Amino acid sequence: MKVATGLATSHTASEELAYQAVSAAMDKAELSIASSVLLFLTPEFAREPQLALRAAARAASCTQIIGCSAAGIFTEQDWVLDTPAAAAMVFGDGVSLEPVHHAQDEDLLLTLAAPNAIHTEWLDKPGERFGGVSGDATGQGPFCVWQGGRVVQLGRCEVAIHGAHGVVGVSQGVRSLNQQPFEITQANDFDVQKLAGQPALNALMRDLPLELRDEKLPLHLLMAGITYGDPATAIAEGRYRSAPIIAVNPLQGSVTLSVRPVAGEHLFWAMRQPLAAERDMRLTVENLQQELQGAPDFGLCFPCMGRGPYFYGGVDLDLQIMQKRFPGMPVIGFYGNGEFAPFNGSNQLFQYAAVSGLFRHV
Repeated sequence: MKVATGLATSHTASEELAYQAVSAAMDKAELSIASSVLLFLTPEFAREPQLALRAAARAASCTQIIGCSAAGIFTEQDWVLDTPAAAAMVFGDGVSLEPVHHAQDEDLLLTLAAPNAIHTEWLDKPGERFGGVSGDATGQGPFCVWQGGRVVQLGRCEVAIHGAHGVVGVSQGVRSLNQQPFEITQANDFDVQKLAGQPALNALMRDLPLELRDEKLPLHLLMAGITYGDPATAIAEGRYRSAPIIAVNPLQGSVTLSVRPVAGEHLFWAMRQPLAAERDMRLTVENLQQELQGAPDFGLCFPCMGRGPYFYGGVDLDLQIMQKRFPGMPVIGFYGNGEFAPFNGSNQLFQYAAVSGLFRHV
């Protein structure tokens, strides 16, 4: 199977970067014509990407250019943040990225979306969606999504990967602060008011490490894990969805989450921690390889911007795990402002997670 990646960087953003990245990938794949190209560009290209898309099309001799702008991008070669860059993955030899007009429930769809193009009605449509949210480091913009070599005004695109079988997993990578989840006994809108009949903030403070119980809580590190199925085994089995903590209200004893909690659900408190994230990513990749039942030919990875090299102290350990487990395997991805993955029977939008897909030729 002919799949390969290319990465190009410069001090200035120009269409030449896209041409260089695609050309390098074409040379490695020994292709003269690509069936399709996955192209990610840094935020410097977000406002006017069309020249770069045309350059990519020339280099690949095809118009099926799919991708988006992102705060940072990477291939198996390296990661890039804070400088103009282009990352490309080219496909040939029977493997291609194809638009899907009437998805079936079991269809696996690579999904790229701008922040303003996400809503639950779309996520709930047939198909298993995985991918990431376009944007810059602030999450405010600029951002751009393209398909067929042109900017998509709708702000999102979905394609199926034909000619390859794939599996997808999500690494949430948090450290649980309590052994068993609490039942949510009172909630209002995005606020968790009471857990097991007690003020939610009291339960959070009680489970925090002593060094974090000061006046200014590190909310950027704290999360709630909302469980699915049997709460007694949900943490150990990874059956939960992480929800960042947005705010706390000491007067009311409530905790505000990024998602709406529902009375009767169960949650536990958790912390974002590099060691826990690294272990979880390694386990996720191991499980995906077993599920694939064969050696992968290429990989896609979509970690949160808050899960990249800055989180790991200057090294992207998520990417490093993929590199070490599958030496030489083409990998491409970007650091986004949210991640999509099928989870517990439905498509979910995650934050601070890393969504990975492994694929092999069929």
